[in-house]
Amino acid sequence: MADWVTISSLATAGGTLVLAAATFASTRSANRSARVAERSLLSAQRPVLIPSREDDPVERIPFIDGYRVSLHGHGGVIEVDEGRIYMAIGLRNAGAGLAVLHGWLAHAYVEGVADERPQPEDFHRQVRDLYIPAGDAGFWQGAIRDPADDHYEALASAAGDGSRVLVDLVYGDHEGGQRSIARFAVTPEDEGSGRTANVVRYWNIDREDPR
Repeated sequence: MADWVTISSLATAGGTLVLAAATFASTRSANRSARVAERSLLSAQRPVLIPSREDDPVERIPFIDGYRVSLHGHGGVIEVDEGRIYMAIGLRNAGAGLAVLHGWLAHAYVEGVADERPQPEDFHRQVRDLYIPAGDAGFWQGAIRDPADDHYEALASAAGDGSRVLVDLVYGDHEGGQRSIARFAVTPEDEGSGRTANVVRYWNIDREDPR
């Protein structure tokens, strides 16, 4: 005689197992869809800083103490005045979201260190907020006024002899996320006394690096 109680229990267990498997698959699919939607949203807000173009207009950039520098497209400036080092770089935002600059770190070029990622805690904070809209041009500016700064002497020397300087910029989207570091090499032009700025490396802080 068939044991209907056992058969019923097995059937119930089998149905529960099938339901659990279906729920698990549905949850995995929903999580995958949510991750795709999140990545798509973040991509739509992600800025990417690159050098400005040569045909971008000249910028007259004021500093908080009244000093001004002139910055041409695709250019960089390093000037010393009354013991203060003034720096600026022409930028463009090639990404889809508004770029917000958080801080900077400048140092004279040393052979073999171009690929070393700086630590976020070592950056100088921007004195004023700098924003660059998506697809538009802007600039970065920074100054060292304290001769006791670790990089002061080397940067002052580079400003005088025209040697290469590396400037690291940490920036993110308008909500403060997706932070990245872009390293720019500021080098003398082949002709004339000006400098050009070219990006040489990117690092991501809040997500995996692009390589």
